[in-house]
Amino acid sequence: MKMRIICAAAMLAAGGGHALADEGDKKSFDYTDIFNLEYATGARLTPDGKSVVYERRSMDIMTDSSRTNIWQVGLDGSGHKPVLSGKDSYRMPRFSPDGSRMAYVSAVEGKSQVYVRWLESGDTARVTDLQFGPGALAWSPDGKMIAFTMFVPTSAKPLFNLPAKPKGASWAGPAKVVDQVTYRADGAGYLPRGFTHVFVVPADGGTPRQITSGEFHHNGPLSWSADGSALFVSANRNEDWQLNPFGTEIYRVNVADGAYTALTDRDGPDAAPELSPDGKRIAYLGFDDTKMSNQINRLNVMNTDGSGKSVVTAELDRSINDFQWAPDGKGLYYSYDDQGKTLVAYATLSGGGRVLTDALGGTTLGRPYTSGDFRVADDGRVVFTLSRPDRPADLAVVNRIGRVDVLTDLNSDVLGHKAMASVEEVKLAASTDSRALQFWLAKPADFDASKKYPLILEIHGGPHTAYGPHFSAEVQMYVAKGYMVLYGNPRGSTSYGNDFANTIHHNYPSNDYDDLMDAVDEVIKTGAVNTDEMYVTGGSGGGVLTAWIVGKTDRFRAAVVAKPVINWASFVLTADFSPFFTKYWFPDMPWNAPDHYWARSPLSLVGNVKTPTMLLTGEVDYRTPMSETEQYYQALKLQKVDSVMVRIPGSGHGIAAKPSNLAQKIGNILAWFEKHGPEKADEADEGDDAEG
Repeated sequence: MKMRIICAAAMLAAGGGHALADEGDKKSFDYTDIFNLEYATGARLTPDGKSVVYERRSMDIMTDSSRTNIWQVGLDGSGHKPVLSGKDSYRMPRFSPDGSRMAYVSAVEGKSQVYVRWLESGDTARVTDLQFGPGALAWSPDGKMIAFTMFVPTSAKPLFNLPAKPKGASWAGPAKVVDQVTYRADGAGYLPRGFTHVFVVPADGGTPRQITSGEFHHNGPLSWSADGSALFVSANRNEDWQLNPFGTEIYRVNVADGAYTALTDRDGPDAAPELSPDGKRIAYLGFDDTKMSNQINRLNVMNTDGSGKSVVTAELDRSINDFQWAPDGKGLYYSYDDQGKTLVAYATLSGGGRVLTDALGGTTLGRPYTSGDFRVADDGRVVFTLSRPDRPADLAVVNRIGRVDVLTDLNSDVLGHKAMASVEEVKLAASTDSRALQFWLAKPADFDASKKYPLILEIHGGPHTAYGPHFSAEVQMYVAKGYMVLYGNPRGSTSYGNDFANTIHHNYPSNDYDDLMDAVDEVIKTGAVNTDEMYVTGGSGGGVLTAWIVGKTDRFRAAVVAKPVINWASFVLTADFSPFFTKYWFPDMPWNAPDHYWARSPLSLVGNVKTPTMLLTGEVDYRTPMSETEQYYQALKLQKVDSVMVRIPGSGHGIAAKPSNLAQKIGNILAWFEKHGPEKADEADEGDDAEG
């Protein structure tokens, strides 16, 4: 699956490690280990119900990217074997209704295409020849067709045409005219003109036929009607869709003629339709739009004609991540985040239910965010991605009485002989309003209570997201280099209910600064922290808070502000989703409420900053654009603050997408903290004395 890296020359320099770390210790987590990490995701039950196939994702050191192969393992943990494996990626396995075939997507022959594999013989057929990559595969009930989504380009008439150039002349080319509201997106760059539409193609191969129409995006997942005559899709077909990001509805689209029937019509998004096993009802996700910055995604059910709508999770003050019908159609399994963990629960349509497990996660490698997915077997067992603080996700299965069996072991060859950090919970009450707060403290495996350790405060982004006791390459590396790491969920975080998340509505940064300082003070009380060696970092929303912190206090020796927002007015006008940010994060446009935007901007506090501060951002980040970083860097330099700007090459907002960029991020952060540690300060003082 992956190339094991043993050459010391491949290691990235991080400016040493902290003095407490043993640089020669081969048993510590190190930079080369990042290239060897794997995790499981996207499981699907095999037709006989005895096994699952899943996406086994690993890192490719030669291409500096992730690779996805399809593997299989029995629900008893036996028979772990590759189904489609190699240097190319294979993803999105989907079984035909009769269980004889498996569709999947691969770019093994160039561009991503849909393939079908006959399970008994192992024969494989390529069934599409597409210009753009397919998504959201869905078999028709009779197994004769496969539906999928695909981008369809459009062209615009130019405003101006240059005169004909002389023969042999070399001109710069035509101007690029932009007229979309959202014209670029993080991870995708500048967007081509066009829309995502739904297609069907014969499962034996043939010409795809476009089912949806109009200048609107149509999104998966897709669900067929019981008789195969229609598809249920989600789309924002409102005239002002570009300025109304939550305008999606669920439509029934006839396969024969593309006729639309709207099944939902509320002010708020509806998405992810899934037909019940008996073909009579549709489950879907959505909510009534309250214009708050955080809103609870509910699990809903309706009849296939749009009547009889009801909310399955009306009493749950948590947002639903994903769901699946129970095989008997009498209830639904669903996942949601609660107190930094991701849970799977079951609810009957008549009310009542139970939690099956709270151990999902492990599918984000960089930082310890909540994550994970699951699938339900016919006998009620649930296969899920297992979260552990010292491992990325393996597959596990939980039965009806709560017994968990681990099915895979993807990282023991890399991490089993390493001394990994332990993670313990830290609970406290906020000093401002006594709200319950939850954090975690990562400690070295050989933690000694008689010693004092340097501390890194690591802050999550979002701001409406959540950390938990999950695997994090960044946290593990910091601890391996001799630091303790404090991270957690100040107000505004998800997984604690809507009220907790919306305490920062139109008011961020707010008392989350106080929450973070309270957590630091709580850990200091343990006596394990060297208060002269405290550092702070965070990315995205965490970058906002890191910049806010150094504008409010000098208690940290150094700071790394990663991919931040520095000036909210410039951010909402340059970020990739301006219609969302201006509508849900602020009371008005920046020209109508300039004082509100400025009062919340870390740039307003830059005159107070004394802390040595690094800025670190991906060069093609369109979520928190590089211009935000450049503003703050220039302001710090004008203030004569010790500062550097680190630009991660080829990286968008998701720096961890490339393993080398994740290693560069961690290495530069540690190098900055090492540079400003007390030992280096003492050396500088001694040098000054010698010169004197």
